[in-house]
Amino acid sequence: MASQSKTVGDALLKERRSRARPPRMFKVLLVNDDFTPMEFVVDVLQRFFHLDTDSATRVMLKVHTEGVGVCGVYPRDTAATKVEQVLSHARAHQHPLQCLMEEN
Repeated sequence: MASQSKTVGDALLKERRSRARPPRMFKVLLVNDDFTPMEFVVDVLQRFFHLDTDSATRVMLKVHTEGVGVCGVYPRDTAATKVEQVLSHARAHQHPLQCLMEEN
């Protein structure tokens, strides 16, 4: 870090340049269950994560076959908002779809 000195009265002040760190990123994940229809999961991926049909289908199949799939990676606030949107939408349609976030 570079610093510069400046005298004000009898005090010696030092300026420090701070470097902004990139925000911590979080993965948003969907978790497989035996009740949520695959078509609903594809719709969620398109609606909330703006995936095209092919990408949404690939993620849905990963969730279905491996138990979990990554929807996207976002800063903490964005990831938390997306999790809440998905959970609210799933509950409104009476599906038990689980969505969570974890640090990338």
